[in-house]
Amino acid sequence: MARKLASGPFSDPELLILSSLTEGQKHGYAMMVDIRTFADVDLGPGTLYSAITRLVEMGLIEPCETSGRQRPYRLTANGLRHLQFQLEKMRELANLGLRRLRKI
Repeated sequence: MARKLASGPFSDPELLILSSLTEGQKHGYAMMVDIRTFADVDLGPGTLYSAITRLVEMGLIEPCETSGRQRPYRLTANGLRHLQFQLEKMRELANLGLRRLRKI
């Protein structure tokens, strides 16, 4: 299994990949560049492709038709629902943490 980064929930490879694919289909390298741009997280190829494999197996993303070496992927309807649920849970946790910090 791929090593997950230690930078907190915002560096979770699966969530970063799903977030990247909300803009449309992308191949692996394009996802790595996009994730580096919007999250300032560098996913190595091993981490990226292990996470892609897990997401495909879970039915959250799927490969698209390809005419060359690069294989693009896209979100499935389940992947979009999963991402929305996870982001809403993260927002709830962040709001709770911020409320508790104000009490300190």
